[in-house]
Order: sequence, then C-alpha cells, then structure tokens
Amino acid sequence: MPIWGITIQNEPEARQVWDSCLYTGEEEWGFIKNHLGPSLEKHGFGDVKIIIWDHNRNVIFERAQAVLSDPEAAKYVWGTGVHWYVSEEFENLSKVHDAFPDKHLIFTEGCIEGGPKVGEWHTGERYGRIIIGDLNNHLEAWIDWNLVLNEEGGPNHVGNYCDAPVIVDTKKDEVHYNSSYYYIGHFSKFIKPGARRIGSQALNNRLLANAF
Repeated sequence: MPIWGITIQNEPEARQVWDSCLYTGEEEWGFIKNHLGPSLEKHGFGDVKIIIWDHNRNVIFERAQAVLSDPEAAKYVWGTGVHWYVSEEFENLSKVHDAFPDKHLIFTEGCIEGGPKVGEWHTGERYGRIIIGDLNNHLEAWIDWNLVLNEEGGPNHVGNYCDAPVIVDTKKDEVHYNSSYYYIGHFSKFIKPGARRIGSQALNNRLLANAF
C-alpha cells in the first residue's frame, strides 16, 4: 500500500485513555531531525510527506516554529496538521503560513463528539464554519475523522463514540446522511484538485464565504 504522508503523533499534547504519546516541540524537532527524516531518506522513503503537530490551533504557531525554524529539521517536513478542538483561532493558521510560506497546512482531524446526532443541523453548520475559516487562512486540504460510523457512533475500543456525516444503523439496516455530509459535499462539488482560492469579502459579518 503506497503511503502518501505521516504525522509524528496524533495530538502530542493530549494524555488520552486511548493510544497516545506526549511530545514537546523540542522532542518533535529532535526526532525529525536526527531520526525519522534521515531514516526515511536512507531507506528509500524520502518522498513520504512528514506532517508535524497534528493537534489544535491554539498553539500551532509555537509548535511549527519549534521545528521549522531549524533548516536542518525543516528540510524533511512537508507541512503542519491541525485539528478543530479547544478553539477556532483561524488567524494562527495565517501566522504559520506567513512565517513559513514554503510549507503546507492541512486539516487532519475533526469530529462531533458525544455519539450520533441524526437529523441535527448544528453539526453541519460547524463543519461549514470551520472549513470556510480554515480555507480562508491558507489550509490546502481538509480530512474528516470518521466519514461513516454505526448507530452507536463506533466501533471504538474505549467508548469514544462520535457523530459522523454518515451513520449506518446496523440493527435496522438503515443509512442516515447527516447535515455534515451535505456540507462536505457542497465544498467537494465546487472545489476541484488544483483550485486556487481568490480573495472575497462579505459586507455582512454574519455571512461566511470563500471563493475559488
């Protein structure tokens, strides 16, 4: 199976009940510079993209700076990954882009917690708000955590049940397409691979928009 890219660690500042490992910015920097980057190149995997951080927006600039300020570590890094928890702070994405314009930004995880919310509209509205804010601040791609889950919001080995764009009720043999499914579909329909974002402005601050 071809591997396009890897992150160092999912949510490296979170101590979880599921599989996790803590990394400081300095530890991530040292691991990439002295171990992961050279090893991938040595064994013929230099084309695999290395994505740092893979956590929330609140300290994304500080974490990117810890690695990307060193050219000997930055040469191995394709870009920075971000999740949507804790805060929105879209401006921090632009800070990373402005400081390191040759590196990429990618959304690597987001989900609605607390189990399935079939038929709710606020879930899709959150997707729409976040995707617009991210794309308007230099993100290049957006990956949902779970596109499809069962009627419990799983399976999950620690009971971390969530909502998803598609809920499959395995007991009733039914498929539910949630509002988030249609929000993702709307962006996917109009934004094609290779599209470039152009400037846009709304006169009403309650109207969120972007243009490609």
